[in-house]
Amino acid sequence: MMSNKEARATLYVVGNINVDVIMGTLDSWPQRGTEVMLQHSELRPGGSAGNCALALEAMQVRHRAVANQGDDGLSAWLASHFPHSAAHWTRYACETSLTVGVTHSDHERSFLSNLGHIVRLSAQDVLSQLPAQASSGDIVLLCGTFLCLQLYEDYPQLLAELQQRGFIIAVDTGWPPQGWSDEVRAQIARWLPQCDWLLLNEVETLGLSGADDLHTGAHLLAQRLSGRGGCVVKCGAQGAGCWQRQHSLQQPARAVAVVDTIGAGDSFNAGFLTALLHQQDLATALQWGIAVASLAISTQPRRYPDWQQLQLCAQEF
Repeated sequence: MMSNKEARATLYVVGNINVDVIMGTLDSWPQRGTEVMLQHSELRPGGSAGNCALALEAMQVRHRAVANQGDDGLSAWLASHFPHSAAHWTRYACETSLTVGVTHSDHERSFLSNLGHIVRLSAQDVLSQLPAQASSGDIVLLCGTFLCLQLYEDYPQLLAELQQRGFIIAVDTGWPPQGWSDEVRAQIARWLPQCDWLLLNEVETLGLSGADDLHTGAHLLAQRLSGRGGCVVKCGAQGAGCWQRQHSLQQPARAVAVVDTIGAGDSFNAGFLTALLHQQDLATALQWGIAVASLAISTQPRRYPDWQQLQLCAQEF
């Protein structure tokens, strides 16, 4: 079984770390002015960057969560879940970002979010928390792209600086609240060539590429990247795939009893990029990503694998 001591590179997870209130199950929205009692609720740290960092912590992977924080009553509680990272976070005089996630019986979910601290995260906040020069194999994952409003504006300059510092760059954009317009696609096109790995789900791949089918869309996006990585597409129960300029690879997923799919893609990112830190091949990276996501979505309260569990789960592929 592989030792976790073999990788000395670090994964820096940059983006939205916020408070999640998960409630369910709701299949029809209540009428205005009424109240509905739901079967379950859970308060937990979340956000794309937060979910990924929690999975990395469980696996004892070398990482740092790069973020900022507000200064209200929730700020200290949120920071307490990231004790190795939060001391470096920039503090802003504002409320903590909060998301209410409502789950539905078909395993879909709806989100209600405020603005809060994450919209103030800047490129300077990020760069001040990163080393001036990357060590060999260091990865920066940028996520929650469209929710970190200030950082999104800084992406062209930020990615250029990360590339100059020698980092491997991965991006999980998420879904733009304004939709996939030509303007949004043009903005992203400015910095895609500096991106090594693009981590998307199926609908994001189609939205960003403008293609009518997944294979075409993922292939188009892979052509626009740096050429040092590829476009990874997370396909839920069907597993995941990766498209590179000349090749593509698909990895199916095992069936699991789904409890809560919130953060599934973020959990996948943690497993996939951990494999890259350990210089594993692409097939193994897809397997590790699926393994972490599968455990996360099938547990209540949410659990992530430790290092030994990850190795055992990956051996089942």
